[in-house]
Amino acid sequence: MENALALFIIISLFALWKLDFIATLLNLKALDPKLPAEFADVFDADKYAKSQNYTRVTEKFGIIESIFSLMLMLGFWLTGGFGWLDNYVRGFGHGEIVTGLIFMGILFAAQVIIMIPFQLYDTFVIEEKFGFNKTTVKTFIIDQIKGLILMALIGGPILALILWIFDTVPMAWLWAWAAFTVIQLLLTYIAPSVFLPLFNKFEPMPEGKLKDAINDMAKKCDFPLTELFIMDGSKRSTKSNAFFTGFGKNKKIALFDTLVENHTTEGLVGILAHEIGHFKCKHIIKRMITGIIQSLVVFYLIGLLTDKNGEVAKLLFDAFHMDQISVYAGLVFFGLLFAPVKKLLSIYSNYGSRKDEFEADAYAANAQGTPDHLMQSLKKLSADNLVNLTPHPLPVFLDYSHPPMLERLEALKKLR
Repeated sequence: MENALALFIIISLFALWKLDFIATLLNLKALDPKLPAEFADVFDADKYAKSQNYTRVTEKFGIIESIFSLMLMLGFWLTGGFGWLDNYVRGFGHGEIVTGLIFMGILFAAQVIIMIPFQLYDTFVIEEKFGFNKTTVKTFIIDQIKGLILMALIGGPILALILWIFDTVPMAWLWAWAAFTVIQLLLTYIAPSVFLPLFNKFEPMPEGKLKDAINDMAKKCDFPLTELFIMDGSKRSTKSNAFFTGFGKNKKIALFDTLVENHTTEGLVGILAHEIGHFKCKHIIKRMITGIIQSLVVFYLIGLLTDKNGEVAKLLFDAFHMDQISVYAGLVFFGLLFAPVKKLLSIYSNYGSRKDEFEADAYAANAQGTPDHLMQSLKKLSADNLVNLTPHPLPVFLDYSHPPMLERLEALKKLR
């Protein structure tokens, strides 16, 4: 049974990798050298060729990175790495919680260190080659240090709490889920004002035509906008975006400075109306509730897989060559065992997300009285970010949280 379960996990991981690999190959094959007519006003021949080359380079790099990650994980597992590491950290003589923090901390740190060369190549070679990168080596290093510190200060206590609950509380999976949900909601609330400013500078939007237009749209849509910010996205990349945060009657909107520089006032208002559409159509709360329900199922399954008296846990830990059942190792193994289910859930959630994007686009078009401003902004974003305009349906089905740009434009045209 031990080998059967291990074989099942390995086959599942290879099947998922193979599916993504096929989707990537189909995506590359679907690249059409003929520019779609809808984008003739924002792409010239050279820029369109550049966008296709960017897709080729990033997709091929993704294949290499995924092969490396899969082989590294399987090599560590099949050579008994998990069992060796567990015995090593238990040798320090600490309790389950401290031992678990050390065990997972070593795995996390090792993963970060091993993947840094890929991040460096992606940032300073690929993104640099295509004119996106604005990150300096100093900024890159500082970002890594800040990320590790935040993970230690926030992730460490959360993990310690979950380990303590599973070690001491009856119906631990339920209480762990409740604690995790409360903490997740709290972090979502405070992140914009506490954590994001650690990485980016947020300046209040200056008075003027743009701010007046956005406030007018917020009033028209009965959107409780309290603050408008410009974020220094150009510090790291020329790519652009916008987002809003906040709960209840305390909504904040942040625009990348690159977005403000490259779009008209009407186009920016269209983008913000799209974001307001997500709020008005209840997409945010729907996704939040769905995520909470999914995490409830996840914690229930974690409870099964870490029950020291359960047969399922014994089979799982035998498959990973582990002498003792522990919650901390069970969390790691659960991530591998849950991968096929997670993929199915992501396909479902991505389908819902693409549907939501169409609804938010329609809301923005109705709010502005025309779809033209949003359409122009979407086309401009595609050109500025070198978006793949002709993705294959399979990767769209598997991984796209947003519909392909051509489909969004076609849907918006029908609203004229």
